[in-house]
Amino acid sequence: MNVNVILLALIFFFFMWTICFAQNTPEDFLSVHNEAREEVGVGPLSWNHTLEAYAQRYANERIPDCNLEHSMGPYGENIAEGYGDMKGSDAVKFWLTEKPNYDYHSNSCVNDECLHYTQIVWRDSVHVGCARAKCNNHWEFVICSYDPPGNIEGQRPY
Repeated sequence: MNVNVILLALIFFFFMWTICFAQNTPEDFLSVHNEAREEVGVGPLSWNHTLEAYAQRYANERIPDCNLEHSMGPYGENIAEGYGDMKGSDAVKFWLTEKPNYDYHSNSCVNDECLHYTQIVWRDSVHVGCARAKCNNHWEFVICSYDPPGNIEGQRPY
């Protein structure tokens, strides 16, 4: 009987762990990015552990106040925050809502509100690493770092 209880507890723990980390794995971040890139004919991004470590270090710095500030580091960057348990894939989907604000023909954004989108689909960016951190105010901070960086003035993303 004790073995059954332990086995049931382990199965429950694994199930809850899977739910808790769903939509936050590298594959989850990558799939949303790469679907958007495929739509515009750009090759897929690959996960980079150096970028992931950079993103995690910066996300951890945001824990005290969750201020939505860019790291000003050497990589392209998208950041977001949301209340509760915002999933990483939700942040990427949020950035993609800027797509209608980008006009390819004039290579311009409506009110500069498409730069998250254009970074996601930037043709020269080939690596990404993302991270999340739960802030002290219960908000979730999400960051994705891109290499090489995009959004070079005067150039089209694709």
